[in-house]
Amino acid sequence: MAGSRVAFLKVSWANVLLNALKIGVEGTLGLLTGSLALTADAAHSVADLLASGVVLIWGRSAFDDADDSHPHGHNRFEPLSALFVGGVLVLLGLKLLYDAGHSILTGVSVEFSIWLVLGLLFALGDMYLCYWYTQYKNQELQLPSLRALAADSLNDLYTTGAALIGVLGMAVGYPIFDPVAGGIVSLLVIHQGVDISRENIQYLADAAPPESEQEKIKERIREHSAVHGIHDFVTFYSGHMIEVEFHAEVDQELSVVEAHDLESDLRQRVREVESVSDVHVHLDPAGLGEWKDADETTTSSA
Repeated sequence: MAGSRVAFLKVSWANVLLNALKIGVEGTLGLLTGSLALTADAAHSVADLLASGVVLIWGRSAFDDADDSHPHGHNRFEPLSALFVGGVLVLLGLKLLYDAGHSILTGVSVEFSIWLVLGLLFALGDMYLCYWYTQYKNQELQLPSLRALAADSLNDLYTTGAALIGVLGMAVGYPIFDPVAGGIVSLLVIHQGVDISRENIQYLADAAPPESEQEKIKERIREHSAVHGIHDFVTFYSGHMIEVEFHAEVDQELSVVEAHDLESDLRQRVREVESVSDVHVHLDPAGLGEWKDADETTTSSA
């Protein structure tokens, strides 16, 4: 856990610093030249910087142990921080789309400069490094907040590429390409923000994981030789991790100690599935059907 926390902090700080560097270069050149495409791309990175900061502050809480105020741990801080990233992107994209439309309607006054091209090429290299490093580290960590930041860095490559096309359009005598590129950037930003938000709302709403993931967990339970069947199987997201609840039908003749050991074994087997955080097991005597039927049988016998 300590190693994962350190790796998370390194990636988060890298995102903060690389976005700050991109803002400094693009923002300065955009303001000096009046390029809407460059200014929009720099503004996008302001949102990225804010999102990276939120992930750095909130996301690391996911590594904290459970306590009295959070008895189930802090897993929900991860998707909460990623949802913030998505929301910021949607709002910023709408603002950029408005600015681009206004510029097209009122006229374009920006002029081409080779510094615009150099600034955007620098931004492309900067964001590729950010994307590659975040994606590489998250192969091990598998955190939704870092996945959101990696997706945002990849989105930056597209938006910066669109801005570069706009600037090159100015170079060949078509200044209208600049606000058009800004509009394309804004649509990409909105699309990415919606995707990130939709994914993490599922995590925060205790939604069920995909059927394939549920089948993988069920298979781990059925593989145990002492399990005759399972029912009342429920899985749901707790943050970005999965909690599992199920009833296992087992031999009626098990002693209390044997049943306890079996329950512990089943719990451990299910927790070996990478995405699972916690497991709740209930053992039912095989052949008696659902637990409520078992209760009725026991009552009748009494």
